Amino acid sequence: MDILVFVKRVPDTESKIRIDPATNSVVEEGLNFILSPYDEYALEEALRIKAAKGGKVVAVTAGREESLVILRKCLAMGADEAVLIKDPLPETYDGLRTARTIARFVQSKFPGAKLLLFGKQSVGADNSQVPSMVAELVGIGQANVVVKIEVEEDMATAYREIEGAQEKVSLTLPAVVSAQKGLNEPRYETLKGIMMAKKKEIPVVSIEELGLKPEEVAPRLAILKMDLPPVRKAGRVVTGEAAETARQIVEYLHAEAKVI
Repeated sequence: MDILVFVKRVPDTESKIRIDPATNSVVEEGLNFILSPYDEYALEEALRIKAAKGGKVVAVTAGREESLVILRKCLAMGADEAVLIKDPLPETYDGLRTARTIARFVQSKFPGAKLLLFGKQSVGADNSQVPSMVAELVGIGQANVVVKIEVEEDMATAYREIEGAQEKVSLTLPAVVSAQKGLNEPRYETLKGIMMAKKKEIPVVSIEELGLKPEEVAPRLAILKMDLPPVRKAGRVVTGEAAETARQIVEYLHAEAKVI
C-alpha cells in the first residue's frame, strides 16, 4: 500500500512574525521554520498504518529548496521516501493552485496510491482548503478533521471531529484523509533516523515536468495588504469592596463597552 503524506514548511508557531509592508509578505530572514504540526499527525498515522498493513510511506511537499529540511525530518521520523515538487514562487496563499499541483503529481507519479494523508490545515496559510480540493480534482472520496482511522484492504473507516460528537465515515480507497490533533502522538526522530535521512537522495519534480500549463498555476489570489493584529489594550483592574467593584464593572459595561 502506497501512502502519500503531504507536508508543508511553515513558520514556527512561537516565532515573532514581522511583516514587510513593501511586499505584503512575512519577513523570512531570521525566522525559524518547522514541519506544520498537523502534518506531523498525518505522517505518524501513515507510519502506524504501514507498520500494521505494510507498504511504503512517501512524504511530499511543494515549495522551494528550503523545504528540503522538513522532508529530511519526515525521513528521520521513518518515511521511506520523500519528494520535492519544486515551486519557484514564494507563499501565494492560493489553495486551488497548490491543490492542482498536488493532484497532477498524484495522477502522474503515484496513480496507484491508496491513501493521501494531509494535516487538516497548515499553520502558515491556515485555510483548510487543499485536502478537499485535491480529493475533488483526483476524483476520490475524502474525510477531514479525522481523530481516528481504521484501514482494511480496500476500505477505511474514519472518525471525524464534529461539534459535540464524532461522525463515522466509511471510505473506499483510494481516499484523502486530513488529520486533526488527537489522532495520535507523533514520534521523535531517532539519531539513527537523522543520520540515515542525511544520506538519502530526495528527488525533485518541477511543475513543468508535471505538465501544468502556466494558466493552471497562475495565482488567482492577491494579497492587497498584510498587517499584524492591533496591539491589545491592557486590562483594567478594579479593587475595593464587592459592592464597589460590582458598581464599577456595571458602569464600565454600560458607559464604555456599551454592552448593557
